[in-house]
Amino acid sequence: MPDPAPIQRLLLDSAGVNRCLDEIAGAIMKRWPEEEKLALVGIYNRGVPFAESLAARLVAAGRWVETGRIDITQYRDDLQSFTVLPRLEGSDIGFDLDDMVVILCDEVVYTARTSRAALEELLDFGRPRCVQIAALVDRAGRELPFQAEFAGIRVDLPKQERVNVRFTATDGRDEVFVTSWENKPA
Repeated sequence: MPDPAPIQRLLLDSAGVNRCLDEIAGAIMKRWPEEEKLALVGIYNRGVPFAESLAARLVAAGRWVETGRIDITQYRDDLQSFTVLPRLEGSDIGFDLDDMVVILCDEVVYTARTSRAALEELLDFGRPRCVQIAALVDRAGRELPFQAEFAGIRVDLPKQERVNVRFTATDGRDEVFVTSWENKPA
């Protein structure tokens, strides 16, 4: 018998996502008010439109910011468990990272394994002065000691639930929802 269709529960609608993006951009400006060497680096896939949305808000507020994209595929600690390898996007950091304040952007931070892989990949490009993490959703359940300094919302959910994020740039709309599967083991 096939698994039942996943049940969805909305956490943030479009207005909520935009409010969170505004708040995160404001928190970045407050934390780094005079910083001239600031970069937002999005982690593929949905960390990229997240970083670009934050960068657009910072630029609109008169801040200069570099943007980049990072592909962590080769740094994943679970790569050997995949039956089909993920598509390599390739990292794109077209600026010097040395002495930069870099904010790694990921739509959801959960176990922090993605953050670890992203930091490893990032350091192949240079030596930033400081690296921080921004997440639209900061989900409880860390397995590694990484923390999102900037977060739109913080949630604590059962393991069998998954946080899904959609952005207009990639998915046609902005929203955050939780998907759960009935009868799925924890």
